[in-house]
Amino acid sequence: MIQEDLERIRQEAKKKLEEVTTPEEINDLRVALLGKKGQITAILKGMKDVSKEDRPKVGQMVNEMRTEIETALTGRQEEILAKLQEARLGAEEIDVTLPAKKIEKGHLHPNQVALREIEDIFIGMGYEVVDGPEVEKDYYNFEALNIPANHPAKDEQDTFYLGTDMLLRTQTSGVQIHEMERGRIPIRMIAPGRVYRADEVDATHSPVFHQVEGLVVDKGITFADLKGTLAEFAKGIFGEDTKVRFRPHHFPFTEPSAEMDISCFKCHGKGCSFCKNEGWIEILGCGMVHPHVLEMSHIDPDVYSGFAFGIGLERIALLKYEIDDMRLLYENDIRFLKQF
Repeated sequence: MIQEDLERIRQEAKKKLEEVTTPEEINDLRVALLGKKGQITAILKGMKDVSKEDRPKVGQMVNEMRTEIETALTGRQEEILAKLQEARLGAEEIDVTLPAKKIEKGHLHPNQVALREIEDIFIGMGYEVVDGPEVEKDYYNFEALNIPANHPAKDEQDTFYLGTDMLLRTQTSGVQIHEMERGRIPIRMIAPGRVYRADEVDATHSPVFHQVEGLVVDKGITFADLKGTLAEFAKGIFGEDTKVRFRPHHFPFTEPSAEMDISCFKCHGKGCSFCKNEGWIEILGCGMVHPHVLEMSHIDPDVYSGFAFGIGLERIALLKYEIDDMRLLYENDIRFLKQF
């Protein structure tokens, strides 16, 4: 009985194999014959009714049939695939007169263009580019910079705290403290990097932005060195005819402290809409390193002095490329970015 069923399945399979024309039909036939509910599987389930003496012989017959059908299915599938590929190649034609596909090349983001220019200027003046952790201890972000525990900047509404002692750095000044603690004086460094503050997103603010902070520590450093260095920086970024001015300000980690303005590079100080008719544009904060900051970093303020400055990278990019909304830098609009 089983032998007759196997022969019947063989003939039916042979006939259906001649009729199938697609890989999908081959797969359906494979399932119908060899699947969990297929005809060969059904015969194997009926082996329990075969006598013990005949089971080995019958089992061998079923396995041979399974192998035979599997081989036939595979061979037919290869034939169909070969014919389909041949038909596809015959239908496809290449028009060698058509223009080639344009390969789009990426380029640097405006922030990175500005950063590389800044780094080139300071490296040319003998500065070292130093990196540091974005997740920082409260001590390095605040206390070592002469910012006491009750300072408004430490309010959790302004700073992203990770527990009681760790936070996302609000400035890259902590890198300067790490470098001073290493005791390798003289120090001439800039510390570019990403910083975090709990600001609302608008045209001039973002909870994530970038700073480039600089530090010089050596014997005999004066405010004149600070002014000369930053004047050279301003000329390198905005042009040789750029002038600078310094206004008194307050930063906990510098004394004296100042805000630095540059003459408007659009109207050259005459006053225009770009500089709000003032002739000057605020660009960065700076000052002489506070003696207490030097002491906390184990540097003798009676022997050494230094200056520090902080530059907002986005501000440089916005000014240099005359972008009026900081959000454009981060919206990933390819139409905007292609301009640079």
